[in-house]
Amino acid sequence: MPRGEEEGDAVIAVVDYGMGNLGSVAKALRALGEEVRITSDPAEIAAAPGVMLPGVGAFGDAMAELKARGLVETLKAVAADGRPFLGICLGLQLLFSASEEGGYWQGLGILPGVVKKLRGRIKIPHIGWNSLTFPRPTPLFQGVGEGSYVYFVHSYKVVPEDEAVVAARVSYGEDFTAAICSGNIWGVQFHPEKSSRVGLTVLQNFAREVKACS
Repeated sequence: MPRGEEEGDAVIAVVDYGMGNLGSVAKALRALGEEVRITSDPAEIAAAPGVMLPGVGAFGDAMAELKARGLVETLKAVAADGRPFLGICLGLQLLFSASEEGGYWQGLGILPGVVKKLRGRIKIPHIGWNSLTFPRPTPLFQGVGEGSYVYFVHSYKVVPEDEAVVAARVSYGEDFTAAICSGNIWGVQFHPEKSSRVGLTVLQNFAREVKACS
């Protein structure tokens, strides 16, 4: 067991599949005093009390990497057994059934829905700060006020089959999903590790859920 981690610690596994701001996410969590392990080991991920799936890049490439590392079934099992699971940016998109990015790609299928390209007379990719609105309260946004600004970098959006999972929305050319919550499954389209105080609050809320469930 790595130094500084004791039995019973609420260690958050940050999934390494070769695509994502792993260092930035881990640094933000450690700044909050959380225990973090960056790993691509299915056994470590399966044993972790909380899991984060970051991601930057193309959907099809990401799914190919997850399959090559034997992580697809592991992530589905983690999601199914009630442990807190957070997808970030591409990691949010991978939770859904499929993506239309560069063709048609099957996702993890943890939640029903499709990933589609952003629309409207806007600059793509969407890069910058935009404000959130909340259709319903969720633990992930405890202490985050309506209209809070967070940082986005993306060209595609998730379109959930069930609107009830939408936890936050944003407007950029159109109104679309900025975050989801379905039981123990959370996902954010923005980058909390780059979103200053608001982002740290979101990460801290997730860590609190991990501790409560571990």
